[in-house]
Amino acid sequence: MGLMDKIRGEFIDIVEWLDDSRDTIVWRFPRYENEIKMGARLVVRESQTAVFVNEGVVADVFPPGMHTLDTENLPILSTLKGWKYGFHSPFKAEVYFVNTRQFTDLKWGTQNPVILRDPELGVVRLRAFGAYAMRVSDPARLLTELVGTDPQFRTEEVSEYLRQMIVGKLAGALAAAGVPMYDLATQQEAIGTRLAGVLSEDLASIGIDIPKFIIENISVPPEVEQALDKRTQMGVVGNLDQYAQFQAANALQDAARNPGGGASEGIGLGLGLAAGQRMAGALAQPAAQPAPAAGPPPLPAQEQWYLGVEGERVGPLSLEDLSGRARSGALTRATLVWKAGMAQWLPAEQVPELAQVLASVPPPLPPQ
Repeated sequence: MGLMDKIRGEFIDIVEWLDDSRDTIVWRFPRYENEIKMGARLVVRESQTAVFVNEGVVADVFPPGMHTLDTENLPILSTLKGWKYGFHSPFKAEVYFVNTRQFTDLKWGTQNPVILRDPELGVVRLRAFGAYAMRVSDPARLLTELVGTDPQFRTEEVSEYLRQMIVGKLAGALAAAGVPMYDLATQQEAIGTRLAGVLSEDLASIGIDIPKFIIENISVPPEVEQALDKRTQMGVVGNLDQYAQFQAANALQDAARNPGGGASEGIGLGLGLAAGQRMAGALAQPAAQPAPAAGPPPLPAQEQWYLGVEGERVGPLSLEDLSGRARSGALTRATLVWKAGMAQWLPAEQVPELAQVLASVPPPLPPQ
């Protein structure tokens, strides 16, 4: 190799990254001891962001596109390097390519059950699993807060941290939903959307966003599943007494079809006889009759009325009392009356129930 080839090999004039993996989030350009040539081309593809770091300090960030590296589009790096008047010498800087696409092959699950208070079943232990998507929302913050000097940062390095955050937020999300366990399957999508927002808000400090969160399944321990199955069977069977009689009748038929059954024949016959006796008893028993009354029913309670006479309340009075006062002239059509259930005091003539009482009260005289 000649001297000029050696000098030319020490300068880098194209900076790019072709991602051949599916799990790399951050990749550091392998500059080694070489310097980047001023005026070199920086190729940032879609779903990528390039971040320049100088002596541990994040400098310039480049979006997708073809960029020519010079002091004009490296303003922060130019300030850090102290270049003046557009100095065009090669420079050293670390270049990190950050993958900003969605990583959709991430799984989560609860290693230990989450304890919740269900509105119908009481305290229950739930397990859940599913998937989620992750993407980088702030490349510079991700580098400073999580990646550091790692030359190749993969999803496996952050997935366990994210899983722990998910499990920590799951119980609160399920409790806040207030949905009974029987109805959780219909609310999984809504709960997942709510969790995605909560996680994205918490992870914004390290530059990560959760655009999609999926709950595939929520389950209870096996013993609880068995109890729920029994409860479902009881609901399907309905009347257990009639079901037992039906089963006994079937056993009798099976025994009759198997004359050589020996002991099983005796058992089936016994069950059949027992079922027949119960059915016969049910048919022979007369229908339940209502118990005869010990005496006449109690008299209905009388309504209690009140009168407003000269600003004083008079009562309680029965309808008979009101009739007597009407005959004596103490109750007129204009007298205010009230009873329980009325919204306000009304003149007696406006109460339909007192029409019969006021029948003997003459109307007021016509004006002279």
